[in-house]
Amino acid sequence: MPRAVLRIAVTGVSYPPANKWAQRRLYPAAVMADIPAFERGMLMAEQGEVRTYYMGDHALILHSGETAHYIDNLQAAKPSLWVSCDKDVVQLVTADPYEGEAMASDPERIVEALAMPLAVRRTIEAFIAEHHVAEEFYKRKRVPATSTNDPRAPRILSPDEKWVQSRGKAGLPPKEET
Repeated sequence: MPRAVLRIAVTGVSYPPANKWAQRRLYPAAVMADIPAFERGMLMAEQGEVRTYYMGDHALILHSGETAHYIDNLQAAKPSLWVSCDKDVVQLVTADPYEGEAMASDPERIVEALAMPLAVRRTIEAFIAEHHVAEEFYKRKRVPATSTNDPRAPRILSPDEKWVQSRGKAGLPPKEET
């Protein structure tokens, strides 16, 4: 299955705790298509108690089987990249909105949908143009249960058929006709 790997830079913002029991946490704030010459964890800016850190560069992997999901993302009002963090460490960056939604269901994980940079959008559009295969929706016809062409067993068994089957399941020999 064809795939492409893009390197994405992630920045995070740390706010002061809201109360004395809370801890300072780092939240993903932005993604950049260009990788800066910073070390992971480096303080980029500080404005009062709010600090911006460089969270490092991470792989954004595009799979050809998910191009329909990428199209849904690009057609949204705000195309996004989802960044998932566990304890201030980026675990995954994805352009698949359904994968991003699935990651957000974990209460221990911080997941943010961040604005997609234009350069990344163009790369995803080129990937879609090269690998997307439109699948036509095919709705199968249902066969009515009372059809004479139904290959399944009849829905209602006669009393003789019921007893023959249940005796066989119980390990008893079938009833002999006299």
